[in-house]
Amino acid sequence: VVIKVLPPELAQGLSISRFEREIQTAAALQQANIVPVLSAGDTNGLPYYTMPFVEGESLRSRVAQGPLPIGEVIGVLRDLAKALAYAHERGVVHRDIKPDNVLISGGTAVVTDFGIAKAISAARTTASDSDASLTQVGTSVGTPSYISPEQAAGDPNVDQRADIYSLGCLAYELLSGRPPFQGLTPQRTLAAHLTEKPKPISELRADVPPALAA
Repeated sequence: VVIKVLPPELAQGLSISRFEREIQTAAALQQANIVPVLSAGDTNGLPYYTMPFVEGESLRSRVAQGPLPIGEVIGVLRDLAKALAYAHERGVVHRDIKPDNVLISGGTAVVTDFGIAKAISAARTTASDSDASLTQVGTSVGTPSYISPEQAAGDPNVDQRADIYSLGCLAYELLSGRPPFQGLTPQRTLAAHLTEKPKPISELRADVPPALAA
């Protein structure tokens, strides 16, 4: 298994019992492209959760080697779409879809940390940490390069559309080798999601089929 401990800056102000209850919702997700959460608890006041160990590499390390072949990109996106469709049908939104939360194992893409961001958000008992600071940490409400406009705006009513937007950002990076908005500060990146359009994929990679680029 893998034991994941929340960093202190995220654990501060959390109701541990509420966090553990929220984790149970994520633990109910049983689908081939989702790495299940097994259990949750706390040690010395720091919440943790456990997941099965997945042999393979993260999509982040795969992307670091350069743009992926078109066929491989389509396979990854299909796997992720299956995971999201299954979770969304059960009312669970990931909130932090990004290459770091995707593992490639045996040629199949699997999503990790489903429901964790929601559990952290729901278990917060204080307003000491702003959504902006949590965004920079990249766990509670999203990661700047892949965050949906509504998350960037701090909208508390985030639904499955946020995951679909983040999946689009991830797809953009798989095809082009770079996220939609690159080389900006976290704050500028959040603003870009709200106000700018990324450069068309077709200008960055000529071999992408028009339908996929769109």
